[in-house]
Amino acid sequence: DGVTEVLARHSENLQDKFVEIPCSEDYDSQKRFEGCTPRKCGRGVTDAVITKEEAERIRRIAERGLSLGGSEGGASILDLHSGALSLGKHFVNLYRYFGDKIREIFTEEDFALYRDVRQRIQQKIAQAFGINSASMYLTEPTFFSRINSTEAKTTHDEYWHPHVDKVTYGSFDYTSLLYLSDYSEDFGGGRFVFMDVGSNKTVEPRAGRVSFFTSGSENLHRVEKVRWGTRYAITISFTCNPERAIGDPVLV
Repeated sequence: DGVTEVLARHSENLQDKFVEIPCSEDYDSQKRFEGCTPRKCGRGVTDAVITKEEAERIRRIAERGLSLGGSEGGASILDLHSGALSLGKHFVNLYRYFGDKIREIFTEEDFALYRDVRQRIQQKIAQAFGINSASMYLTEPTFFSRINSTEAKTTHDEYWHPHVDKVTYGSFDYTSLLYLSDYSEDFGGGRFVFMDVGSNKTVEPRAGRVSFFTSGSENLHRVEKVRWGTRYAITISFTCNPERAIGDPVLV
């Protein structure tokens, strides 16, 4: 694995930490959206946008939703936008599968908190990269993840492979992760790893911590295998292309 440097320790309370890095050529071959497409690339970490108490409330949303299903392997997904929920070795549509029972699981307040948190993260990313937040759009997939040490059963469970978000998802220009549990307290392993030439830069999850970065191959990354406990997070990503925009989830 080469040399590992810690970008953000679990024990630190970071106001704003930002590292600018050269942009890759990924953006050159795609349509540019003025005022949004990255000209400045990098990665940031902050513990000052979402409180620990808010992170706990959001984790309870994830826990309630994922209690309806869950993967047989180590990684379970819940997407409130599309309704995708891991169930065994497959996915089901949460809203079609459970129908009116959804209102017994989630509340309007849950979705309002989700929207508020998304807006604050969007504003933080825009501020860090010097762009207008109105020129960024939420894009899919945006999802909760619950990861434990259970052996993978399908390729969907194999979350630890290095990847580039813009290659994997296409529409992503800016990626963020909001961590909902604590490294070394709630789980072991499971650190986020930026894979740079010559060294790895790790982010140790902490409830309420937001990690964000440009989605091109300048930020090749992976997640370490979780060795024990349960790791909760939510991936919230943004596009510069209004045709790839999605709305906030609503309680149907």
